[in-house]
Amino acid sequence: MNLFRGLRPIQRAAALRDALAGVVMAAMDIPQVLGYSKIAGMPVVTGLYSLLLPLLAFAAFGSSRYLVVAADSATAAIFADGISGAAPPASAQYIALACIVAVLTAIILLLARQLRLGFIADFLSRTVLVGFLTGVGFQVGISVLSEMFGVPVDSRRPVVQLWEVARGLPHASLPTVLLSTSVLAFVLLLRHFTPKVPGALVAVVGALSASAAWNFAGHGIATIGPVAGGLPHLGLMALLSLREMNRKEVELLVTVSASCAVMILTQSAATARVYAAKHYEKVDENIDLYGLSAANVAAAMSGGFVVNGSPTQTAMMEEAGGKSQMAQVATAVVVGLVLLFLTVPLQYLPTCVLGVLVFLVALRLIDFKELHNIRSESPQEFALAVMTALVVVLVGVEEGIVLAMLVSLARVVRHDYHPHSGVLQANPDGSWRLVPAAPHVVTEPGLVLYRFGAELFYANAGRFIEEVTQVVQPMPSAVKWVVVDAEAMTHLDYTAARILQALKRNLTEAGIVLAFARVPWDLKSDFDRHHVTEAIGPDRLFNKLHEATAAFEAAVKPPGRDAG
Repeated sequence: MNLFRGLRPIQRAAALRDALAGVVMAAMDIPQVLGYSKIAGMPVVTGLYSLLLPLLAFAAFGSSRYLVVAADSATAAIFADGISGAAPPASAQYIALACIVAVLTAIILLLARQLRLGFIADFLSRTVLVGFLTGVGFQVGISVLSEMFGVPVDSRRPVVQLWEVARGLPHASLPTVLLSTSVLAFVLLLRHFTPKVPGALVAVVGALSASAAWNFAGHGIATIGPVAGGLPHLGLMALLSLREMNRKEVELLVTVSASCAVMILTQSAATARVYAAKHYEKVDENIDLYGLSAANVAAAMSGGFVVNGSPTQTAMMEEAGGKSQMAQVATAVVVGLVLLFLTVPLQYLPTCVLGVLVFLVALRLIDFKELHNIRSESPQEFALAVMTALVVVLVGVEEGIVLAMLVSLARVVRHDYHPHSGVLQANPDGSWRLVPAAPHVVTEPGLVLYRFGAELFYANAGRFIEEVTQVVQPMPSAVKWVVVDAEAMTHLDYTAARILQALKRNLTEAGIVLAFARVPWDLKSDFDRHHVTEAIGPDRLFNKLHEATAAFEAAVKPPGRDAG
């Protein structure tokens, strides 16, 4: 196996540049992954674990030079929402479930690699992905309001949580509210005026120092408490707990893992492609699936939770100057040093500040600018995005990802079922315009050039027949030739072939010639295999539209009208 594709070739100057970028990335990303661990319901230290072995595993087995594979808000939310209620958050049983989900996700990704299913990433449209992440953003943001205001909540449902927080505001902890709003305002102001300064890191360091100096815990501001130090203990003993689970529990874990795998496939492939295209480099999604699978096994072995190719962290790495996986390796080294020597101060981190970090992640997920663009350019797609977001908030994250996939696939099917089609008519400048098929709509007297903008198969063959039948109405027909512009018809299946042959017979009985123009080579192969060429007649298959129109004019030209 060709390892470390994303690092090679290694050159000294480039390696030093990437190492420095990795150090900068660690400073910016450590506060963020603490928030991701909170979203996942895991111990805070597991966020740091996600920046250790998973980064190294993807650097070894992946192909993308830029993709950062670590804890991510979307997969963390899918995991937490999926197993909520199965075990108390951050408990030993919960951590074991996180290990099992990460391993199952890795297996699903490995199967996807073996079956070369990287193309599945193409079936989650940008529109529904924006809607899904918006819903996750609202759900995650609402879930931490109780900690930011010091108000206890009992429900796991976002809408009910929001109501409980609103009802409890009169009893909110004033010191907690003041600290939360101060940190939030500070980070947002830094992000606006000095975006290159790691505001979250500055806020965390400041909050830690103030908490240790002034004993926040003794003044009614809760802190996260002791954090386990040292490197993670490696192992997969949690898998043994599978033997004690019933079928329903195992099915739940497989379902959650499959949802995580779909999000990883989609988000990782999209992110890797963007940066590969931006820097004129090649990326192989199927090889990256090896890296993503290895990264999730590494996360499970180190006691962490499912990891993903993160667009936010990848952007941060690029902004820091990283141009290869050497930067990710450097980040892992820095995080390893933090785990060895700097976890003790984390015990002073106020819980409400950790909630603010999560809230900031939620704000990043809600892309109002893109939602506005979708609404202004495509109101129907905006409705799909909003529907997906509402399902995530009102029903659940897992149901949201399923809906996102189904909606995206439905749009693909609808495009093929209801393609752009109609009658071609000439413009004064010689170009063509497409006019909806209807009776009396012709290209020129006696001739219809009909364009069908998709492959012809069992689901849309009926529509094809319906529109061709419309253009030759009423009977007896004034149309003498129907020429199908087949440029976009790349495939013909058995059912459509039989329907096409029946159409040919019906038109012949009505005295109408059926012909095809601009037939692609792969469609011609289908025509030959299904005996459509024989039924239509080889002399009625034309390479160009003007050849078809010339044949029509020659066939219908009255005798004795020759020039001269």
